[in-house]
Amino acid sequence: MKILICDKIAPEVVEELKKLGDVVYKTGMDPEELKREIADAHVAVVRSATKLRREILQEAKNLKLIVRAGVGLDNIDLEAARELGIEVRNTPAATSISVAELVLGLMLSAARMIPMAYASMKEHKWEKKKFQGTELYGKTLGVIGFGRIGREVAKRALGFGMKVLWFDVMDVKTDLPVERADFDTLLSSSDFITLHVPLIPQTKYLINSEAISKMKDGAVLVNAARGGVVEERAVLEALESGKLGFYCVDVYEKEPTDNFALVDHPRVIPTPHIGASTREGQLRAGMEVVKIVKEFFA
Repeated sequence: MKILICDKIAPEVVEELKKLGDVVYKTGMDPEELKREIADAHVAVVRSATKLRREILQEAKNLKLIVRAGVGLDNIDLEAARELGIEVRNTPAATSISVAELVLGLMLSAARMIPMAYASMKEHKWEKKKFQGTELYGKTLGVIGFGRIGREVAKRALGFGMKVLWFDVMDVKTDLPVERADFDTLLSSSDFITLHVPLIPQTKYLINSEAISKMKDGAVLVNAARGGVVEERAVLEALESGKLGFYCVDVYEKEPTDNFALVDHPRVIPTPHIGASTREGQLRAGMEVVKIVKEFFA
């Protein structure tokens, strides 16, 4: 069995996969090289960088299983995989804590203006009065999408003494002391809003000019879900008008992003899609990949 690993993964995981078959570990392949390597592969392991589109999958004559070491599946042509009889699996729980901790870090960065204070100190300035921030304590956090990651964020926000509202189209069961709200109520009631929904046709530009107009003046928006869920043009307009206080963003409409008007804005706190990029999270995701491959071929 040939196992093709297309993106960077923990060394321990590579060693475990070698026990299951012949491993080819190549990252950063262009489409033509990817077509050649995947042609005789039985398993393909990807993260977010490799795009398995229809024209790639049509070359994969032996492919039985694609495993995405992570949450989203938007880099895989699911319709083509289904037509070709290829099973697609992911590891949704493995990096939930990693993403949730980044979200809280971004919220704190906005509340206390940590990146700005850091940059000021690096310029040897002492601008103590300039960086008076706000507390998370007593504020309302709106969580849009109350799946695994949304609930992990809520747990941590409760630890900061925040009130948590959540919205989801699914009927989520939870024992957390949180309150369900409709979409518009969450937007108008929250000091901080964080997104944890997949990018599907129904969520494309879920946060647009109309949605932002319903938010509190000065609200902080955090997006560590998928770039297309937020309309970047609308965010920039809201930042310029003062409607939005900060935009904390880990994901972009195009990646790598070339929207430098957004990245360079003084009230945007950007990171380069690192939500799941922790040693612990990637090791959990990788070991879940090993388990999926073992069980599938058992």
